[in-house]
Amino acid sequence: MDNPTKAQMWLTSIETIFRYMKCPEDQKVQCAVFFLEDRGTAWWETTERMLGGDVSKITWEQFKENFYAKFFSANVKHAKPQEFLNLEQGDMTVEQYDAEFDMLSRFAPDVVRDEAARTEKFVRGLKLDLQGIVRALRPATHADALRIALDLSLHERTDSSKAAGRGPALGQKRKVETQPDVIPQRTLRVHGGRCLAGSGVCFRCRQPGHTADACLQKPVETTPHQPSASQQGRVFATTRQEAERVGTVVTGTLPILEHYAFVLFDSGSSHSFISSVFVQHVGLKVELLGSVLSVSTPSGEVLLSKEKIKACRVEIANHVLDVTLLVLDMQDFDVILGMDWLSANHANIDCFGKEVVFRGADIGILASVVDTQEPEVSLSFEPVVREYPDVFPDELPGLPPPREIDFAIELEPGTAPISRAPYRMAPTELKELKVQLQKLLDKGFIRPSVSPWGVPVLFVKKKDGSMRLGIDYRELNKVTVKNRYPLPRIDDLFDQLQGATVFSKIDLRSGYHQLKIRDSDIPKTAFRSRYGHYEFILMSFGLTNAPAVFMDLMNRVFKDFLDSFVIVFIVDILVYSKTEAEHEEHLRQVLETLRANRLYAKFSKCEFWLKKVFFLGHVVSNEGVSVDPAKIEAVTNWPRPSTVSEIRSFLGLAGYYRRFVEDFSRKVVAYASRQLKSHEQNYPTHYLELAAVVFALKIWRHYLYGEKIQIYTDHKSLKYFFTQKELNMRHRRWLELVKDYDCEILYHPGKANVVADALSRKVAHSAALITKQAPLLRDFERAEIAVSVGEVTSQLAQLSVQPTLRQRIIVAQLNDPYLVEKRRLVETGQGEDFSISFDDGLMFEGRLCVPEDSAVKTELLTEAHSSPFTMHPGSTKMYQDLRSVYWWRNMKREVADFVSRCLVCQQVKAPRQRPAGLLQPLSVPGWKWESVSMDFITGLPKTLKGYTVIWVVVDRLTKSAHFVSGKSTYTASKWGQLYMTEIVRLHGVPVSIISDRDTRFTSKFWKGLQLALGTRLDFSTAFHPQTDGRTKRLNQILEDMLRACVLEFSGSWDSHLHLMEFAYNNSYQATIGMALFEALYGKCCRSPVCWGEVGEQRMLGPELVQTTNAAIQKIRARMLTAQSKQKSYADVRRKDLEFEVGDMVFLKVAPMKGVLRFEMKGKLSPRFVGPFEILERIGPVAYCLALPPSFSAVHDVFHVSMLRRYVADPTHVVDFEPLRISENLSYEEQPVEILAKEVKKLRSREISLVKVLWRNHGVEEATWEREEDMQVLYPEQFED
Repeated sequence: MDNPTKAQMWLTSIETIFRYMKCPEDQKVQCAVFFLEDRGTAWWETTERMLGGDVSKITWEQFKENFYAKFFSANVKHAKPQEFLNLEQGDMTVEQYDAEFDMLSRFAPDVVRDEAARTEKFVRGLKLDLQGIVRALRPATHADALRIALDLSLHERTDSSKAAGRGPALGQKRKVETQPDVIPQRTLRVHGGRCLAGSGVCFRCRQPGHTADACLQKPVETTPHQPSASQQGRVFATTRQEAERVGTVVTGTLPILEHYAFVLFDSGSSHSFISSVFVQHVGLKVELLGSVLSVSTPSGEVLLSKEKIKACRVEIANHVLDVTLLVLDMQDFDVILGMDWLSANHANIDCFGKEVVFRGADIGILASVVDTQEPEVSLSFEPVVREYPDVFPDELPGLPPPREIDFAIELEPGTAPISRAPYRMAPTELKELKVQLQKLLDKGFIRPSVSPWGVPVLFVKKKDGSMRLGIDYRELNKVTVKNRYPLPRIDDLFDQLQGATVFSKIDLRSGYHQLKIRDSDIPKTAFRSRYGHYEFILMSFGLTNAPAVFMDLMNRVFKDFLDSFVIVFIVDILVYSKTEAEHEEHLRQVLETLRANRLYAKFSKCEFWLKKVFFLGHVVSNEGVSVDPAKIEAVTNWPRPSTVSEIRSFLGLAGYYRRFVEDFSRKVVAYASRQLKSHEQNYPTHYLELAAVVFALKIWRHYLYGEKIQIYTDHKSLKYFFTQKELNMRHRRWLELVKDYDCEILYHPGKANVVADALSRKVAHSAALITKQAPLLRDFERAEIAVSVGEVTSQLAQLSVQPTLRQRIIVAQLNDPYLVEKRRLVETGQGEDFSISFDDGLMFEGRLCVPEDSAVKTELLTEAHSSPFTMHPGSTKMYQDLRSVYWWRNMKREVADFVSRCLVCQQVKAPRQRPAGLLQPLSVPGWKWESVSMDFITGLPKTLKGYTVIWVVVDRLTKSAHFVSGKSTYTASKWGQLYMTEIVRLHGVPVSIISDRDTRFTSKFWKGLQLALGTRLDFSTAFHPQTDGRTKRLNQILEDMLRACVLEFSGSWDSHLHLMEFAYNNSYQATIGMALFEALYGKCCRSPVCWGEVGEQRMLGPELVQTTNAAIQKIRARMLTAQSKQKSYADVRRKDLEFEVGDMVFLKVAPMKGVLRFEMKGKLSPRFVGPFEILERIGPVAYCLALPPSFSAVHDVFHVSMLRRYVADPTHVVDFEPLRISENLSYEEQPVEILAKEVKKLRSREISLVKVLWRNHGVEEATWEREEDMQVLYPEQFED
């Protein structure tokens, strides 16, 4: 049980036994316990006690859950697939590797989903020497690969003593050793005389006792030991293209220095060479030549060789031969064996048989050529098809019959007829125009027109030099309502092909001309020419909705066959079947349908009875759907880069992405490029740019046809191609093709395309240059070195190059197992969305992959968040900035976590969420004037009596109030006297008083007075006036009354205060549903408006008591209802936030509006200070904080809306420099030092300024202030 994998296998085997033995569910645990041993038994004894001790009551699922938790945890289980992906043979034997492979493959079923994938994964994990040979033998199954690897490893062990004298011989086959008397397997042709292979006789001197490689008669090496500088060498071919062009050379794959190399046998090469790239890959040790050897290539270039490798072992047909190889830059071959080696080993090249013949020794066939020719096919040779010659006419027989649908041209509302003057034409064009117009008239495709519409015609030159008539419908297409009939998804079409083995492809002849135009829309197709005004009766090429309408027609025609044995994409028809018998019937039905609907096909473009067919850019066969090789030809034929610029050009290339990829419409589906043809090399730039657009539309027609597409180009003039009036012949031909697409050309500036267009810059040298001279500045730029140029006389003393952040990320990728595995998959062609960048960085969807390296990732996040170029963006902005360049797993969550832990953001960012803390209404009092709230209105204009203050006292039940005027100089005892005479005299002593933390209410006298009277004082939390909301609201009402009083009536406001109190108390209040006097006394008081009232009813005895009690109950009910509504409304704009005791929080503060800085008051000060620990929870939405001594003036209980949770991070260094916070939770900006003085001279006067450093701010935030103002406000700063 010590091995998690074996523990999991044990439980799996137990369950297998239970399944075959049909063990009852209630006995499985007891049976499993019986098989436990050692550590398993000890574990079960403990687990059994924890589960209750009764085995019969423990279910099998409980047993498995506890077993896996102990011996095969979730973390171990999740790590197993990655362990399997990283599995390699290493130091294990083949048997051990296979056992480990079988054990781990169970955890990664997706990786070994079929036999081919299982075999590939097994072979990829073998040692490199075994892997090369096993791959060369192409095992079909995992068992075949295992058998070959076992044979090779067994032969290695049994033949190790023989191999010591000539190097490793893993490539030798076992049967050579076990059957020495038969013709050796390496002898692939019968030769004259006795075969010397396996006889122990030297091939050179024919003497026994040694082999040719140890023969004393071995020829002297032909390597130039001391070549002079003028010595010349030659090489017949350095690229595969050169070799294939000649066709008389032999190539093959041979073991060289225990590594498989692609070898060219070249009798035209004076020396033998090895590729510098192969040398670096294998890590071979090189020696310097005595002098440089210049080598001439067939293209006339001269390559230089400066190094050599002596005694390289080449294995041919189990025979080892030595050769000295010169290091040379080559693109396609790893090794070239030239005349020096051929002559030294008496070898001849049989160009006809593609063989290398060793005189008197072995013959090795290294390559062969098979010529294939496809026979020409005619209609009479095709089964079934030959029965329908009328479906394949040479020309369309005439007008199409009436069909279920006609082509309609719907215009945007308010569109006026479009009429354009005809283009001028050359005499030859006019002659051709007359001929083609007559042909169209004879066929009935066009007719004379009197339509107010009319567009010009133009000619498009075909490849054969003939002219095709084209109609410039660009203006009409602009105002045509687009037909959104859905074209089928290509991947959906191919999903229907499962199991098909026989295919036929049918292409309709001039498909668009087989559909009529709706009679009412025929005038809209009118075109003008020198020879008259005509209009089309049939659907014409170049009309914007043509693909969608024709797709609709084809779906109607073949609706009974679709998704059964027919796929239709506009004018292309694919018939597929599982057997040839089925296909015969299916093909007959399709041709009958075409005949019945009088639809005609073009035989030369049709293919029948195929096992493999090219359709819509894919290869369809019985093996499934694969990529069209033409789509990835630009990548597969890419020559090996040999310079920095060529490597850089190979950026992000990939031929094809999988079909089902998230956001597939934004992924690259194909790359394409080609070299310019000879005549195209004479094109001006704007011709080439438009030719690229046409090239893309042609090869990707199956992707783009019928879709709204956008074409981006860095050539701005193409943007106006559709509106250009004068077009030359070539542009007209291209326009004819472009008009078939619903496209727009957009300008994309070249500088916005950071990654160069690698395909258009692909280099195709015949051989790589060893030396390439370039300006020094360009080298610096390529190495990303900044160069600063000063005066002419300055000199560059030292240049220090540090690795960039990108380089450090790429280096760190090699230490991340996940990224290492993805890199390996990319190198084997299975990387999906991953690729390798020009600088060897692993990319995901074009973004650099960041490894799970905390140092690198933290540096990247810090740079993206805290640098002067980013300035602490939020998580969303920062994520969007990073994701355009970088990618890693869980990126969005980690970015959000990093931003949330930023100490600066926590202190200065304003909260953007709803205010914290749900509304907590105060309890409704039980009786009138039992609970009151009070507040002061200060700062009022001074009256004749000296009053500047109004004391507002409100009954919380009836909402009735008293307004008491006073002076700001009143002492606490004076306010106490007013309280007794104005409040207690009229309503008695209240049970509780709610107020804010005004100094009058927090004074010792006031607290002592209320304690003596038995009244409870309830204060609002610090800086949270909403607690005493009713009084604050009444203050606003009273202030409005005061303003109105001053405007309407003369005199001081205190002379009208009693009238204000009467008016307020006699007014209706929605909260309680009546006037305040009515709530207090049972009815409203009479006012001058009600002089008509005479007398009043008298309420005596019990009736008065009952009425008052009923009114109180009604008031309480209405107040509860009003509070409930207020809470529901308020909570919509708030969020519930709770803290625990011990949590750390920031406290919200506000700079005091005292000092004018930066023309703003305290604008750049932090919004939050702290963090502080929560000591106690006071009610649902208030907390007591542990404040420092410098906050002694502030009450330590705060509403939750004043707090922000502190997100801790080990890197935080919290500055505990004390702030002087006032009791209203604000602080005043104080000057610390006068840094400088300056006199600003104006025309008529001078102004003295001082530069002031402020507390809690850095030197960079110092401000210039008037000296006279600062001397008045802060004289202490000028005492010295």
